[in-house]
Formats: sequence, C-alpha cells, structure tokens
Amino acid sequence: MAAFAGAGAAGWTGLAQAAGDWPNKPVNLVVPFPAGGGTDTFARPFSAQFAKIAGKTLVIDNRGGAGGTLGAGIAAKAAPDGYNFFMGGTHHVIAPSVYPKLEYDLERDFIPLALLASVPQVLVVNPKNVPFNTVQELLVDMRSKPGKYSYGSAGAGSSHHLAGELFKLQTKTNILHIPYKGAGPALQDLIAGNVDMVFDGLGSSAQHIKSGRIKALMMAGNQRNPAFPDVSSATESGLPDYTVSTWYGLWAPKGTPDAAQQHMLEEVRKIGASDEIKAAWAKNGAEYGKLSQQQFAAMIHSEIQRWAQVVKASGVKID
Repeated sequence: MAAFAGAGAAGWTGLAQAAGDWPNKPVNLVVPFPAGGGTDTFARPFSAQFAKIAGKTLVIDNRGGAGGTLGAGIAAKAAPDGYNFFMGGTHHVIAPSVYPKLEYDLERDFIPLALLASVPQVLVVNPKNVPFNTVQELLVDMRSKPGKYSYGSAGAGSSHHLAGELFKLQTKTNILHIPYKGAGPALQDLIAGNVDMVFDGLGSSAQHIKSGRIKALMMAGNQRNPAFPDVSSATESGLPDYTVSTWYGLWAPKGTPDAAQQHMLEEVRKIGASDEIKAAWAKNGAEYGKLSQQQFAAMIHSEIQRWAQVVKASGVKID
C-alpha cells in the first residue's frame, strides 16, 4: 500500500453534509477477530470516540474464526440500513487467494468507506525461546537447525501467516506455522513460550514489547518506527524487500444508503481529528488514514492483487 501513502491529503474534503438524525440508535461494528487482538486495539478507542462525538454507542461485535473470514461473512449479510458496519483489514485482501470458497466477495458485497489505521508489521519473539538480539543471529541458528522454530498467527490465511511465509521465502528458512483464532490468543501463547515468534501488527504487540514480555527483533520495511526507535528495520536486518504493513479499514454492507455512508465518513473524520485518537494511534506506532473513499477502494483492489502473488509463490492454500 506504499503507493497510496499520503495520496489523499484532501481526501476527506467534499463529504456530503446530509440532513437527518443519524445515528438515532446504537450502531453495530463487526470485528472479525476475538477481543484482545490487533483489530480490537484500534476498534475499542474508535468506538469510545464515536460514542463521545456522535452521541450513540458503537457496539463492538467480536466474531473470530477462519482468519477473519467468518466475521466478514456475517457482516456481508447484515442489514444495509446504515447501522451495520465492518472493520476488516489486510487479512481480508489476502483471503480471496487462500480460501477456495468464501461466503462473500470483498469487492462485490461491501462498500469500502475509510482506511482507519496503518501500522508496520513487527517480528516479535519469546526472549527465553529466542535468546538473540538481531534477525541475523536468529537466521544463523535457524539455518543450522531447520524446523526448530515455530511461529503463531491470527489464523491460516491471515496477514500474520502470509508475513511469516514471505519471511520464509526471502530467508530460505523452515519455520513451523501454528494458526490461532486471532492475534490475541497467538500473542498469549508467545508470551507463555508455546510458540517462538509471531509476525504481528505493531498495534497488538506494542504493549507487550514495552512490558518486556516479548522482544521485537525487526520492523518490516526500510525505516524504524518512531514509537520503537531501538528496533531495527528489515532493510537494516538484511531484508530490503521485506515490506509488510497491517492496516485496518471500515466497510458497509452493499446497499447501505449514501446518506448513511456520508454521515459515517463525517464521524470518521471527526474521530481522526480528536486528541484521544491521535494519542492512541501514536502509542501503537500507527497512522490514521487520509484516503478518500475512492482511493481506499483502489487500494483494496491493488492489495488483493499484490497478496495473490505472494500466495502463489508460497503455495499456501486453505481447505
């Protein structure tokens, strides 16, 4: 998604200020992963600010399972009445390439609304299982002991999974993949030492890195993250082509009225301008999205194509 970075400095301008009393009842937001994962890290403060600014509750409906596709299927079938929305992300542009049969089509059954957050992927390890300070030290041990290490993910076909497969392709290493039903359970098993590493979005790992329960070895991409300036970039670690980010966006079911879409987009703009959200995003090394609705739709289409190439190269398939 690098090609879209900063593409819409004026992306929020021109939103319709449609009349009406929306919202006049609680709004439902399907989050397709269990509580405690990366999506929740951004959904919860977003929900709190929505209630403060819009004056109605934004109910978080956690529906984990099948790498985020179970919740997406539920959200696709929700009533398009302007009171049902979906918070998905990177996982959902990967899913069309790894799941032979989905109960929904991301581009056909949803209306893309807004990019809410973008965070770099980070390689985090259990410090007892992986007693190294650099990726290069880890790679030496990996190559001398193939199959010794395991990595957890938020589920088969998730961005965590594909980030791990991309790492394996680029480093020519053998790491056992262990899928979980969300980033939260994967991180808990990482902390417990039941898996050795996780390729995670920084949002869900940040608090555990700061507490010392897990260690960050590498940020994906060619730059260090301001929130964790001591963690080396992938380029510094000898992997200049390892560019992965975790992003989260907002969709509405197809058929949602234009007026409701524009009302929600106006709330999204106000929420992003709040001091509370700026602080919450900065704490997790994230950026709030500034793409227009059209630019977000184009980004989704591009990301589906990009990850299809990674899936093909890695040979990942899910029954």
